[in-house]
Amino acid sequence: MHNEFTAIIEPDENWFVGYCLEIPGANGQGHTIEECKKSLAEAISLILVDRREDALEGVSKNAIREVITVE
Repeated sequence: MHNEFTAIIEPDENWFVGYCLEIPGANGQGHTIEECKKSLAEAISLILVDRREDALEGVSKNAIREVITVE
């Protein structure tokens, strides 16, 4: 799945701290901007997987489940 999100990155002494407004709770940090972006991307991925699993818990066994792609 291909998605793009906005990374807001701010310097904080010897660190860069990042967050994503589209995904509340997604935060990352690193000593470089690239480390921060990687950390933030991992956080976004974990949150989305967790939300998907939570959302699917109550789905009926008889429901049709298909994947759609949003570009």
